[in-house]
Order: sequence, then structure tokens, then C-alpha cells
Amino acid sequence: MAIEMKVPSVGESVTEVTIASWVKKDGDFVKMDEVICELESDKATFELPAEGDGILRILAKEGETLAIGAPICTIETGGAAAPEAPKAAEAAAPAAAPAAESKPAAATSIIDVTVPTVGESITEVTIASWSKKDGDAVAMDEIICELESDKATFELPSPQAGVLKIVAPEGSTIPIGGVIAKIEVGGAVASAAPVAAPSAPAQTAAPSKDGSYATGHPSPAASKVLAEKGIEVTAVSGTGVGGRITKEDAIKAEKPAEKAAPAAASAPAATVAAGPRGSRREKMSSLRKTIARRLVAVKNETAMLTTFNEVDMKPIMDLRKQYKDKFKDIHGVGLGFMSFFTKACAVALKEFPVVNAYIDGDEVVFNDFADISIAVSAPRGLVVPVIRNAEKMSFAEIEAEVVKLATKARDNKLTLEEMTGGTFTITNGGIFGSMLSTPIINAPQSAILGMHNIVERPVAINGQVEIRPIMYIALSYDHRTIDGKDSVSFLVRVKQLLEDPMRMLLQV
Repeated sequence: MAIEMKVPSVGESVTEVTIASWVKKDGDFVKMDEVICELESDKATFELPAEGDGILRILAKEGETLAIGAPICTIETGGAAAPEAPKAAEAAAPAAAPAAESKPAAATSIIDVTVPTVGESITEVTIASWSKKDGDAVAMDEIICELESDKATFELPSPQAGVLKIVAPEGSTIPIGGVIAKIEVGGAVASAAPVAAPSAPAQTAAPSKDGSYATGHPSPAASKVLAEKGIEVTAVSGTGVGGRITKEDAIKAEKPAEKAAPAAASAPAATVAAGPRGSRREKMSSLRKTIARRLVAVKNETAMLTTFNEVDMKPIMDLRKQYKDKFKDIHGVGLGFMSFFTKACAVALKEFPVVNAYIDGDEVVFNDFADISIAVSAPRGLVVPVIRNAEKMSFAEIEAEVVKLATKARDNKLTLEEMTGGTFTITNGGIFGSMLSTPIINAPQSAILGMHNIVERPVAINGQVEIRPIMYIALSYDHRTIDGKDSVSFLVRVKQLLEDPMRMLLQV
């Protein structure tokens, strides 16, 4: 008997995965729950355990991209080995074609393809790209387009086999539940789906792969890499299943050199050799357009004001120098500045709850917890993952959470849940060398703290001039709910806690 193992469901918006590596080899004996391979989506990497004891028979190679529910391997638990799935499929394909031709045409029906719910706080998405063209035949669960919200990108599968009729073009912004396409089902439509292998002589690729819908279509991860490089999809050859462009293909791809324009015969000789004066245009990504729209909305819809102060960082720097090695030995993470700022803000937010509140219609909502968002620069743009209940966390817990979220942000693996629900934001422009800035509020929050670079400056200490490491800090706030007294007092309290970090430990 053989157990057929399929790609498991790994998330609401994930429709396919790539086989990153096989831990076991074809023909190996595996035990139940033993890890046999690593699968990778555009958001996470996870391990696949064996579903029983037996001999492993691999059906899909490393680097192949499989849809959720597709067979990936079989495990022979006893007796003769089960026939290989690919051979059985090839034998069945020729027989299936005549049977489909002999069926009488069925009545045609039309199915609406709507935008699914993708997150509690997401009300609309943008059509990033259509994988299929208007009038194309599509199979059930075949990817037809890629949708993009302000937080994540995901693929939309066809709910039924039929002929695709596109309603909304690329770049359109559609609300959740809105119709983006229609599927004509019935009659000759069902037989139009590409199920049978072509009978033409083999070319450079296997016959079962030629003409597949995946040919020349990039995976989500590959699409992002190509967009960042400014390379057209048509200029890249795919090595994945059915000619699909994988992330590795995109990484290896290089932008073709532009042809030099022929020199004009009548042009006079220049006295100074002019360098290249090329320019290029890039279409804004949906994420960038969403960020732009939200930031402009914040500027237009809030009474935003910024107050400033400066912090003497010597006490924190001395404390880190004294205990950072022991701290890392005990807790396994480094002692950075972010834990001090996060903890100081959490304490100050408890004392000034209006800074931790937000406007909802005609009401002000106050929070008795501090979910602090940390702005992180990621490959796709600025993201703000959230540290939940920061007021209850220790320095070590905060540092561990910051490292985890920052790593996931850089790898584009943050989930929607990890990026929603913050009550206050901290952004650190100092890591890029910023001396002073006025950060923009992260709506619907009412305030954001900006950190900046640390510069040694002469300051007066007890009547004496000393050189101290000084950082400017800025608090942008919504003046509709936060008065000047509360904003200034909040920032002064943060300054006090940072210049005397023992206050946070003693809670005074």
C-alpha cells in the first residue's frame, strides 16, 4: 500500500510552494513524522514530515513549484511499489481526450470571481498583474492574477474551469468582495482547459511541460525580484515546473544592455565629451502607491504637530558597555538601544494615556495596553511590525522580539497579524544618519516617536562643559486629541527615563 502525500495548506493567501530541498532521498526508508523535505512560500519556510513508515518515492524535484494539494511524493508502506503517478497520468491523458470530445455540449453558466477577504483591516486590494489574458481557458485552481494590498501580495486561483472574462484591468483598486472577472463554464469551455499532453514531437523541454499555463509566468517571489531589478518578465527564461520563472531564475537574470543610439552624421563635433544622460520610468508598485496615499491622507486629515527634545545617551551607553556581554550570555540576544526606547515609551504611555489613544468617529478610544509598532526598512518598502504588550515585557523579551520581527521584515515573511493593531510607533532614522526629522503619524494612531543619530556635542553639566553623546528625539502627534502640555510632558518623561535607565527598572 502507498500513502500519497500532498502539499498541505499553509495560509489563507498562499496558493503554491516551492520545494527548497529534499532532506531524504528517493528510495530511502522514512519513519512517521520524520522530516523529508523543506517547502518554501513567498512568506515562510517550513518542514514537511512523513505521514507514515515506509519507502519514499519522490514525485517532484527540488526547485519545482507546486499548488496547494498537489502530490509531492508517495510512501510505500508494504507490498509492491505503487505505479509512478506521472506514468499513470500520461497513460490516462490520451484516453481522456477522445472521451471529452464525445461529450455533448452543456449549458453555459457564468461565475463571478470576487476579491476574497485577506485581513481584518484590509478593505481593498490592487490588481498587480493578470497571469491569464481575457478569453483564455483556465483550469480550476489555476492562478489567474496577483493581488496586492498595502501589507502583502497574494495570488488568486480560478474558482472553476472555463473561459476567463476580465472585468477589472491591471492597476485597478477593488474593494473586498468586488467582482474582478467572470468565468464562463459549460459547453466546449471545460474541454479547453489544458489537461492533455501535446502530441507534437518533443522540443528542448519535456512534452508534458510545453504550452503549460506556467510557461514564462513568475512566482510571487520571482516577480518581486524582477520588479526591483526593472527586468521585463519576457526577457527571462523559466526553469521551474512547466517553464515557470522561479526566484532563482529572477536572481540570476540580468537587465539586457541598451543599444547605443547611432551618432547623427550632421552633428557637429563636441569640444567636451558628454557622458550618458539616460533616464528611465518605472511604474509605481501598488504598495508604494498605497503608502503615498495613506501618508497624504494623514497630512490632510490630522492636525499634526512635532515637538523636539534631546537625550544624553551616556548613561545608556555606559550601562550597555558594562553589561552587554553578560546580557548576551544569559539571554542569547544583544542589548541594543531599541529596548530602552520601547520600555521608556511603554512607561510614559501608561502615565499619558491620551498619547496612546486614537480617534474613531466622534469618540476617542483609550488603550490600557501598549502595542508598539517598530518601523523597519524592508525590500518592498517601510513596514511596521508590532510588539504586543510591551509594557509587560522585559528588556530581553523586547530585544528578542525586535530581532525576530526585523529578520522577518527583511525576508518579506511578516504576516498581516504581525503588522496590524499598533497603538504607538517608534521610527529610527538615525541608522541612516538622520540628525533631525518630523516623522509622519502611522494612522489611526495619534503619535509617533522619531529617533536620530548620536553625535558628540559640548553640553553644560553642573556648570562644566563636557563632550557628551547626544541624540535628538521628535514626537509627532495629532493635536486634535493631544494637547501641547501632554505631548511635551510625554517627551520629557521619555528623556528622564533614558537619561536615568534605573528609573525603568525601579519603576519610579
